[in-house]
Amino acid sequence: MGSGIPSEATTVGSHLRQRSSDYTAAVRLPFEPPMEPMLAKLADAIPAGDEWLYEPKWDGFRAIVFRDGDEIHTQSRDLKPLDRYFPELGQPFRDQLPERCVIDGEVVIAGPSGLDFEALLLRIHPAASRVRLLAEESPASFVAWDLLALGDDDLRGLPQRERRARLEDALSQARRPLHLTPATTDAAMALDWFDRFEGAGLDGVIAKPLASPYQPGKRAMLKVKHARTADCAVAGFRWHKNGAGTHVGSLLLGLFDEKGRLHHVGVTSSFAWDRRRTLAAELEPLRQDALRDHPWAEWAEWAGAGAADASGQRLPGATSRWNRGKDLSWEPLRVERVCEVAYDHLQGDRFRHATTFRRWRADRAVESCRYDQLEVTPPYELRRIFGEGAG
Repeated sequence: MGSGIPSEATTVGSHLRQRSSDYTAAVRLPFEPPMEPMLAKLADAIPAGDEWLYEPKWDGFRAIVFRDGDEIHTQSRDLKPLDRYFPELGQPFRDQLPERCVIDGEVVIAGPSGLDFEALLLRIHPAASRVRLLAEESPASFVAWDLLALGDDDLRGLPQRERRARLEDALSQARRPLHLTPATTDAAMALDWFDRFEGAGLDGVIAKPLASPYQPGKRAMLKVKHARTADCAVAGFRWHKNGAGTHVGSLLLGLFDEKGRLHHVGVTSSFAWDRRRTLAAELEPLRQDALRDHPWAEWAEWAGAGAADASGQRLPGATSRWNRGKDLSWEPLRVERVCEVAYDHLQGDRFRHATTFRRWRADRAVESCRYDQLEVTPPYELRRIFGEGAG
């Protein structure tokens, strides 16, 4: 992407913090923004029983919408204003939401291949003109899942089942870009969603106790996320930010495609402090003559020149639209070692999030670290929720 796009740390942190004073106009609601959202804690499996409400876990920006007539305030999970980054949602909120209400949900962008989280990150940009352009090119949607206030009534003390019924009634006429999240009390259907929705970029399943009130700031829900393992070739590493020669910061992971090209697919950095130190010594022999016949040898020279080479592969030492200004220099290693990592899912040809190191696999040859080992889930058609043209 073009120059001037701030880093992910800057975009999601500094720019939102700089605008924390944007809640200026008062709203006549049972409570005012900002409000801490109710959160979820991680669970290993979808809970069974008739006391749960299940919903897909959307991979977007958490957003709580406060509407009082023409006044709209949309806050993020960390209590910062979001409205300036999604200007295309303001009028639909005014047209379709109840006159005075507070609704919890998620801002998402549905692209041709499913939910596009990277497109969301691009929106957190200081230039309003850039935000408007992106809003026209890739408009966002809002998926509602909870009704917290309606008129003068604070609904947070009501049980989840009643809030859901009122939300369905309030949004019975909703149309794109506003959507009501699917929900079920059938655990078998939730398990089906867990498998089937993944291909569209959804992140798992949320389970909510039907009898529970809305609890701001409390981890009162359960989230079950996708987790898998993959054997990856280790082709390099980055030093920890405290300086070269001390501790390993992360390992650079690669997978081979059907043509035998090694692609940079992500990193793993889940090491204890003492392990980072011993790992530096452990990898030292693999640094000798590492660039000789290294599949990424030319990338060491191109580091910082761009996000991808002519073939479209991302460079492990290059800047990108998320990390501009961040030191991403890397140390090549002879590609001789394999490690097993846990990951949630792929986005394109890369791991969506950082992976978790599980173990070294001395029994595996690096050539066996191929894409075809990964579980592939057929895309779920988002058009059932977002209409034609999505998914």
